[in-house]
Amino acid sequence: MPETPPPNRAATAAKIAANPMGYKVCEGCDSIVGSGAALCPNCHSYRFEASPERVILQARILGAREQTSVTADDLG
Repeated sequence: MPETPPPNRAATAAKIAANPMGYKVCEGCDSIVGSGAALCPNCHSYRFEASPERVILQARILGAREQTSVTADDLG
């Protein structure tokens, strides 16, 4: 049986899905970043998909599972 993700990931995903125009999905690592980002803070890619459908889909995927990527916060 899959583990339930921490509530904060699900809550963050719901917040993103409710306002997809404020976010975009990195095409390098599938992270979700703010719409004003020029570079992905995780992989430094500069290619993004900003369609609301893609942002909502990725938010649901990420909100339903444990974090698997290393972020800058993990290194600090």
